[in-house]
This record gives sequence, structure tokens and C-alpha cells, in this order.
Amino acid sequence: MVGNARKDRAGRSSTSARGKTAVAAKRGERLAARETRLSLRAAPVQEARAPRLSFGQMAGLREVHDPLDLNSSVALVLDQDTHEVLLSKNDHAVLPIASLTKLMTGLIISDARLPLDELITITAEDIDTEKGSRSRLAVGTTLTRGELMHLALMSSENRAAHALGRSYPGGLSRFVALMNARAVMLGMKDTRYVEPTGLSSANRSSAHDLATLVATAAQDPLLRQFSTSTGYEVAAGSRMLQYNNTNRLVHNPEWQIGLQKTGYISEAGQCLVMQARVAGRKLIMVFLDSSGRGSRLGDAERVRRWVEAQHPSNIMAVNALAS
Repeated sequence: MVGNARKDRAGRSSTSARGKTAVAAKRGERLAARETRLSLRAAPVQEARAPRLSFGQMAGLREVHDPLDLNSSVALVLDQDTHEVLLSKNDHAVLPIASLTKLMTGLIISDARLPLDELITITAEDIDTEKGSRSRLAVGTTLTRGELMHLALMSSENRAAHALGRSYPGGLSRFVALMNARAVMLGMKDTRYVEPTGLSSANRSSAHDLATLVATAAQDPLLRQFSTSTGYEVAAGSRMLQYNNTNRLVHNPEWQIGLQKTGYISEAGQCLVMQARVAGRKLIMVFLDSSGRGSRLGDAERVRRWVEAQHPSNIMAVNALAS
């Protein structure tokens, strides 16, 4: 019996040891799994920090210099009335145009003379699956066509722009076909659209073509009003949403802007088109693939000061001081 008791104690001791070993092993497995999860989480963060090159960078367009030392890979400045080109830089290069696309979206809606007070509801189809961009227009939000158009042009609201195309008679495919047909009608040979927001890098054009689009859109009072308003408030259910213009130059009293649109995706860089009166001239400005936050606006400011310096009254004043 004593022997049996000893065997029993030994068995319990062995079982206890095996249990402790198993617990330790499980604990080690949990720690290893946790470390693996942490390393997997960390890897994408490091990858996301790596800068993505724009199409303009990959084509070497940013290496091309210009007299004003602009930050934009592509630039075109011309007189809308005389068609005189004041400045050009890679103006026929075909690049992604980001939300400059919405200018054509607005033009198609305006041309169709659809009722601006017609209600349109944001659906799951309007969610951005291309870039995962955010929107304050939740699925189920109902706004008028005019409100959606205003937000698309002023604040570059992607769901608003997509809803405009989706709800167009004939559907989204019909709408995109009309965008491309209008581009052909305007002689925009470098331009192609695949969707109405600009989130796809397959929406492409050149500065030369975009200048044509701006000149056409600037003749539409509604597009002028919506694109240049400083702010706009809409009722989304029980909430009031305040939106602001993506182009802060519309707040600047030194600018007389008739039409504008901004754009950005990583493939396109910072983009801007404007029609503005500078030194008594109606100018069309196009800037594509600008690098750095605010650089497109800085380029526009640089052009404005340069044009103003060339104005006859300024040249006469300089000559008078020199004599």
C-alpha cells in the first residue's frame, strides 16, 4: 500500500509537471501569436508611409523647368478672349486629373436642364471603393440635385458627384458616355472619362484640353456660382452640414475668380483650374501634378503677380521711376 501511495504521489507530481509545462507552452504560443499580430500590423504602416509617385513624376515632368519656377509639372495660362498663351509647360502631357473631372460632371447636368429641386438619395453604390475616401453624406441622405451639384463643384464631394451620375436618365454608363461625347464635341482629343468623381486615375486629360473645358464651363452661370461660393449648408436628416470651398483663393479679395475646381489623388498630384480676371484680362489657368500641400495655389499666386507686373501701367510706373 505504501508503494501504491508513492506511485500515486509520483503520478500526481508527473501530471502536475506536465500541466505546468502545457500551461507554459500555451502562454508562449499566445505571446508568439501576439508578437506576430503586432508585426503584421506594423508592416502595412511602414509601407503606407512610403511616398507614391504621381504619373507626372514617373514621366519625369517635374524635372522640366519654367521661367516662374512653378511646383506644377504641367501648367498653361492663356487669355480667354485673345487665346494668347502667356505660359505653357508640358501642356499636352496626358495625366490623371482627379476631381477636375467634376467640372465635366457639372456641365453634363447643367446641359440636361434636369430639375434641380428633384430629390436624390445617397445609396451604397455611391460609396468610394476606389480610394476609400470619406464622406459626410451617409447612405440614406436625401438632397436635391442642385444641392448635390453645389457640393460636388464647391467641396468636391465624391458621393454627391457619383449620385448625380448614377441618377441620370439612362444610368451611370449613359452619363459617362455623355461625358466623353461632350469632350469629343469640344475637341478635347486627349481626354477620357470612366466615372464622374475623379477618384479613378483612368480619368485623364491634358492642360490644353482642360483649358477648353474651363472656357466652356465659365459661360454657364450655375457652374460659376456653385464652384466659387465660399460655403454652403445642407440639411442631412436632422443635422445641418456646413461645407466650405476647397480653394481658399475664393476668400481672397485680391482675386476675381469666375470659375474654379481643385483636385487631388496620389496619381494626379495637386491639381487646379481657374478662370479669373487678372490685370484686366480674363485668364484661364491650369495646373496639374503640383507637389506639396498648397503648392497649386502658390503657383496661381505666382502667375497672378507675374501677369500684374507685366501690365502696361506697372511697366510705365517702373520706367518713370528709372528716368
